[in-house]
Amino acid sequence: MKAAVLRFPGSNCDQDAHLALRELGVDVDYVWHKDTSLGGADLIVVPGGFSYGDYLRCGAIARFSPIMPALKDAAKNGAHVLGICNGFQILCEAHLLPGALIRNRDLHFICEHVRVRVENYETPWTNAAVTGTVLRIPIAHGEGSYTADAATLKELNRNRQVLVRYVDARGAVTADANPNGSLENIAGICNAARNVFGLMPHPERACDPRLGSVDGRIIFQSVLARLGVKAAA
Repeated sequence: MKAAVLRFPGSNCDQDAHLALRELGVDVDYVWHKDTSLGGADLIVVPGGFSYGDYLRCGAIARFSPIMPALKDAAKNGAHVLGICNGFQILCEAHLLPGALIRNRDLHFICEHVRVRVENYETPWTNAAVTGTVLRIPIAHGEGSYTADAATLKELNRNRQVLVRYVDARGAVTADANPNGSLENIAGICNAARNVFGLMPHPERACDPRLGSVDGRIIFQSVLARLGVKAAA
């Protein structure tokens, strides 16, 4: 099994994602945005950061990178794609995921630990948890408010494509637990085929106890298990 972490000008979480995967025993390489091949990677991480300086709109320029046709083909052919923060924004801009990420409700950049609840454990990204599991994972974004039209929200809920929601310490979906104004407290969604997952929280920054949480490992352990890889302890 091979993994790839994409790198755009302005990416700043690519090394975190690479380290998290490597410490879980994964063979992982970087792929530059000007490349046109993913080298047959089974798992592709589109990392956080500020691709192309967030000019125009977060992810709006990255969607036109030379690597994106290969990413779309890989997703279409069943490769697993994880978009984290700016990566989630890029996946939405590239129409690999529905909806959009807009400015936070208070128009401020937010950097803090939040709690998210697993809404569906029967996916490649959450199978190491159970529905209702609460994870403590950090966020760091200025445009993380998820929005979509009513029909899209209905479809996401009907197909159980909302994989994580912002919750309080008791695991309850509340307005106070919503850090950015996302509709229905949505923190992450997958596509209908379940092989593409985007979320605003940073699981790669919650894989080491020295960082305050190891809950992010659940996301990586889940997809590795789906790909037949036993993650290193």
